[in-house]
Amino acid sequence: MAAEMQRFRTSEDDDDEIDMDVKEEDDDDDDDDDDEEKNMATPAMVGVDVGILSTSSSNNFMQHHQFQEQPITQGGGSRRCRPQEEKERTKLRERQRRAITAKILAGLRRHGNFNLRVRADINDVFAALAREAGWVVLPDGTTFPSRSQVHATRPVGGTSPAVVTLSSPHTPAEHTSPTSLRGISPGYQSTVNYNASHMKGSFVPSSSPYDVSSGARSQTSAMMGDGGGMLSDPPLGVSIDSVQNRQVIDVSGKVQERDFAGTPYVPVYVMLPLGVINMKCELVDPDSLVKQLKILKSIDVDGIMVDCWWGIVEAHAPQEYNWNGYKRLFQIARQLKIKLQVVMSFHECGGNVGDDVCIPLPHWVAEIGRGNPDIFFTDREGRRNPECLSWGVDKERVLRGRTAIEVYFDYMRSFRVEFDEFFDDGIISMVIVGLGPCGELRYPSNPVKHGWRYPGVGEFQCYDQYMLKSLRNAAEIRGHSFWGRGPDNTGSYNSRPHETGFFCDGGDYDGYHGRFFLNWYSQVLVDHGDRVLSLAKLAFEDTCIAAKISGIHWWYKTASHAAELTAGFYNPCNRDGYATIMAMLKRHGAALNFTCSEMSMLDQHVDFSEALAEPEGLAWQVLNAAWDVCIPVSSENALPCHDRDGYNYLLEKAKPMSDPDGRHFSAFTCSNLSPLLLERHNFVEFERFVKRMHGNIIIILLIFDFTNLVIFIFLFFLWHLGTSSRLLSYRRFVRI
Repeated sequence: MAAEMQRFRTSEDDDDEIDMDVKEEDDDDDDDDDDEEKNMATPAMVGVDVGILSTSSSNNFMQHHQFQEQPITQGGGSRRCRPQEEKERTKLRERQRRAITAKILAGLRRHGNFNLRVRADINDVFAALAREAGWVVLPDGTTFPSRSQVHATRPVGGTSPAVVTLSSPHTPAEHTSPTSLRGISPGYQSTVNYNASHMKGSFVPSSSPYDVSSGARSQTSAMMGDGGGMLSDPPLGVSIDSVQNRQVIDVSGKVQERDFAGTPYVPVYVMLPLGVINMKCELVDPDSLVKQLKILKSIDVDGIMVDCWWGIVEAHAPQEYNWNGYKRLFQIARQLKIKLQVVMSFHECGGNVGDDVCIPLPHWVAEIGRGNPDIFFTDREGRRNPECLSWGVDKERVLRGRTAIEVYFDYMRSFRVEFDEFFDDGIISMVIVGLGPCGELRYPSNPVKHGWRYPGVGEFQCYDQYMLKSLRNAAEIRGHSFWGRGPDNTGSYNSRPHETGFFCDGGDYDGYHGRFFLNWYSQVLVDHGDRVLSLAKLAFEDTCIAAKISGIHWWYKTASHAAELTAGFYNPCNRDGYATIMAMLKRHGAALNFTCSEMSMLDQHVDFSEALAEPEGLAWQVLNAAWDVCIPVSSENALPCHDRDGYNYLLEKAKPMSDPDGRHFSAFTCSNLSPLLLERHNFVEFERFVKRMHGNIIIILLIFDFTNLVIFIFLFFLWHLGTSSRLLSYRRFVRI
């Protein structure tokens, strides 16, 4: 019996499948276990893993328990026996726990891409989840936040930097997922999943992708130190910290990064906060702003972007403009020699993602709207959207005797006259003309205030009396007056394409009436941009003007591209909906400002597969449509970015390596200037991003704390002394 028990232990040790004792028993069971641990002459038997035991294993298990039931005397005490019924209840509870654990592990393997071993226990689950959250879990269970988690937020849609932990040679290494490897012990020979293709740090050679052999360990000891020793020759870009007498090496992934030295110069701008000018047109906290701008200037940021709000400047009466706050801001920019990108914002601020202030349309416009709500975009249910004026009033004299186009032109001309000296000095480098909601050339088809939520298809916004009049006129010209109405089977804001008769595969969007309606709907968008930009070119002669286009990427993989259709982009799978827009921009010499360049960096809670979205495909189509007609393309990140992975992604988009013609962004604007951006760890990454955008050479320095610096100098001295001794011996040998 004892021999069988010994064989059982040996087989368990050979398989290296030791559970970490997750039994959570009641108080009586805990007391019994404590008594057993005190009185057992041999080590306590480990728990049996999840699974169905074979007959032989069951026999061995029962025989082992029978062996344990015999009274054993050690140190003068006798072991207390548990009743048979209590042991059966304990085993039943343990089986139930293991069954639940098995289901959790199966779900994590299938849906979470966790590379857990077959007989993993709950501690393996906790360790994997902690590493996925950016924590460091040592082989002995010690858990602490990584350097990247302490000093910065986790990258959006990415993983934390890999951390290699040098611990005691006697500490066993645990199985680790290749995508979330956080720590290995180079002094312990065990199975470690060390897939170099998934590592963000330097590659550690080994004889097998999974086994760290003694040869590989000797190579890593030369690089990282053995048994917790100091680095003799650390790789560049590796930061070192000490946690509980262990050296933690933070491998930041510089080995796999692309070198942008010598690449084209791309100017970098920073967007100012939306509320930098208050409703009285006064500059908010100018002293703090000057300090922040000086910091940006110190790292060679090219300029800033600021919104000139129609609702602030012309707030109280038509053609009464107040530019005082903007004058003060522009004077500061000129003193610091910082360039300006100015946005003519003819929309309201507030209610959209990222809006932290509320700036409505001018009061006199809102007063007109209360008497004539058709000046605003309207959906099929008659709900008005006062975010901006409907394009149906572009030529209608409904704004105190002026059309919307005349109102926009008077505003832009007043700005040009007021700041003429800044144009002449080249301080104002670009004027971005607002053409719709959020300043973008699109319909407000997905308003959150009306209940829209991602990834709804949105609704057509053409049901005010002026847009319907235009639709009826177009239908009569076509000879089908009964087409002078919008489709009635498009669903609601939060519908999916397959739930509607219009957007589903083979739906009415591709029928005769559907094609007529979508042609008219998208042409109204192009005509509005054409009219406003023609006047902007006249007002801002010899200055670059630009138009914003947003990336409506959800349902891009469907045939209809439903979300794009409601936004005004007639871009189904059998038609290029952006070519006509680019041709219009080309006619006016306008640049494109595209705001979808970072969409695939959205956090992992956004399910692209559910919405059949493809941000990369949409960005590729829009950018190439612009570059094919030689339109300059600038961009801005609508989502905040403070980590290296995010900046590297933006760099690849700004300077695509695969483009055979070497095309790149003409400028890039970061959103936005805030205390978070100026925090030391975030600012260091931002400075590095700016230099790489400029095509400068990045000098990577390895910075040690004082203690490590002293040790490094001492080891370098010993190495130099040894080299000198060997050289002297060699010279003596040559003389002999």
